[in-house]
Formats: sequence, structure tokens, C-alpha cells
Amino acid sequence: MRMMLPPLRERRQIHRYLVLFFRLHRGADFNRAIGAVCRFFNLKRPRVEWFEYIDWGRSAGNTYENGKIHLVHPENWKNGRKYNSERQWINAVYHELGHYVFWADAERKADTFAARMERGLSSVLPRGAVRRLPARSQIRRLRAA
Repeated sequence: MRMMLPPLRERRQIHRYLVLFFRLHRGADFNRAIGAVCRFFNLKRPRVEWFEYIDWGRSAGNTYENGKIHLVHPENWKNGRKYNSERQWINAVYHELGHYVFWADAERKADTFAARMERGLSSVLPRGAVRRLPARSQIRRLRAA
């Protein structure tokens, strides 16, 4: 299946914004990431609503026919889950964006979109690029301020 994706440079930036949002919970970072995806595909921005849990904690997000996306907020994602990694949350965001972009109910398409959005991000990054993001101790200081 041929699938249009943003170039690697833009995908790295989108990924960086999502990582920052997961760590610092600043809404502007998430809005920048979603805005970049929507600009590339020339789509209207979806309405995103945040929840503590969806479907009794079984799913990470839902995309509806009216363009609304429900996602579990990262603060709540970290609590009460056995598998609560940053990477899984970002993959869930990409998955729901895949449903929105392709307007498809097919899980296979959304999974493929999520996998291809993440392909090549970590292996191509220069040394120390991941370390440029704030460390946990810096995050605590930033949240307190």
C-alpha cells in the first residue's frame, strides 16, 4: 500500500513535540504536532478531547465520524497502567491520527500509518539528540515553576 507521509525532518519535529507534551504536559506542544500533520495532509484540525480513561482503561483513544478524537491524557496514561511507556502513548496518538487522516475504519491502515510515522526516527538521530530533551529532574523543576 502506498502511503503519503511527511518527510523525515518533519516527522522528527512532530515526534519531538509529542515527547515534550508527554513529559511536560504543555498543550502548545501537542497543538504544534497535530497542526504539522494537518498542514501536510491539508486537513482541518480535529477536535481532541482528553480523558482519564476510555473504555474502562482498555483503549488509548477513539476517532469518531464527526472528526472528534478522544485520547487518554499523558498524566492519566502514566497512572494505573501496566504498560505505560511514552512510546506506546505516542504510537496511540499516531494510530488515532491514522484513522482521522485516512478516514478509514480499518485498523490495519491506522497501524501501518503509526508504524511508518515512527520508522527511521530513532536510528537516524545523531548522538545525544534524545538527551537534548529535558531530563526528569529538569521536568520536575519546570512543572514547579
